Amino acid sequence: MNNQNIVLDVRNVSQLFGGRRNQKNALEMVAQGISRDEIQRQTGAFVAVRDASFVVHRGEFFIIMGLSGCGKSTLLRSIIRLIEPVTGEVLINGRDIMKLGNKEVRQLRSRETAMVFQRYGLQPHRTVMENVEFGLYVRGIPRKQRRERAFEAIAQVGLQGWEDEYPNALSGGMQQRVGVARALANDPQLLLMDEPFSGLDPLIRNRMQREFARLQEEIGHTTIMVTHDLDEALTLGDRIAIMREGEIVQIATPNELVTNPADEYIESFVEGASLAKVLTAKSIMDTNVIAIQPDMVDLRLTIQRVIEEHERGSFVVDADQQLIGRIWLHALRESANDTGGGGNWVDQVERAVSTSPDAALLDVFPLVIGTRFPVAVVDESGVLVGQITKNKLLETLIHDVEYDHAGDAGIAAN
Repeated sequence: MNNQNIVLDVRNVSQLFGGRRNQKNALEMVAQGISRDEIQRQTGAFVAVRDASFVVHRGEFFIIMGLSGCGKSTLLRSIIRLIEPVTGEVLINGRDIMKLGNKEVRQLRSRETAMVFQRYGLQPHRTVMENVEFGLYVRGIPRKQRRERAFEAIAQVGLQGWEDEYPNALSGGMQQRVGVARALANDPQLLLMDEPFSGLDPLIRNRMQREFARLQEEIGHTTIMVTHDLDEALTLGDRIAIMREGEIVQIATPNELVTNPADEYIESFVEGASLAKVLTAKSIMDTNVIAIQPDMVDLRLTIQRVIEEHERGSFVVDADQQLIGRIWLHALRESANDTGGGGNWVDQVERAVSTSPDAALLDVFPLVIGTRFPVAVVDESGVLVGQITKNKLLETLIHDVEYDHAGDAGIAAN
């Protein structure tokens, strides 16, 4: 991908706590791959982050996750120098922020980035409106302009009508939405979120996840979020980095993470994940699709192929392979019999049920179950790229159930 699309480039960042006199030795041991426990035993330095490197592209939702104490929150804070990294480079829009002075770093935090914390960080003596526009006020944005931005951000998180209320009048979920609105009002190039939904009860948390997924779809902010919740990561993330003892073990899409874990640790980490949550239409579609065009006269070869491949009929596409509809086998046969080979069969074409390659299986499932014909998979241009049959969908779901049962058996055995 073009470097202009890279918003964040983290290069070999390490973070040590304690053991200041022996940090040089500790860093040498980090480079040698010596374990965290052994480094701490010999030097007194605790390796919070070990040689972390990754990039985040414009508009991407990047997740950093792992068990408690793995270094994910420390890494997030190191990215904008809330904690100073011991080594490494952090480039935001191509500029190495490790070389910036304190004043420049503060300006970067207020103008180019925004952070949402787990505990909201709202000012209790300020109204919702005043909390949301506070960052703009600090930056010296004129009142009318900052109020317009704040109104827009409040509407984006669904809090219209609450502008004049104080935080103590809001539920936990609403307070968190104020925190998100405050971040959005600054229109940051990079949005950082540290377990923003973990303090909420499950129902509110699920609602906030859905709302934020909707916002991400509509606005497309470049976002990095820390979480320990696998379902949350799989739901929201474009890519996920899993950490263990300060080290990034694997960076992958949700699909890749579940279907192709890098090692036994990742495999155990994602063991309970449902394939239906991470697989997409593209991952299970059949690209060997029967399709005909309206100007086709002789249908006999198409009919023969439909029969041999046990299909219900054929899709119909135009000269650019864009989907027009579908036609059943019996209609093809009737048309071929009427004319001795083909003829005017176009009036028998029906609308085809379709989905996009990136659609989640959970969304595809009702489409496939609701029609006797395969569901067409079409790209952004409407070009037919594949199909999904009931048999393929059920085969995937059955595998998913077997996977869950095997995991349950393993837990029981342990």
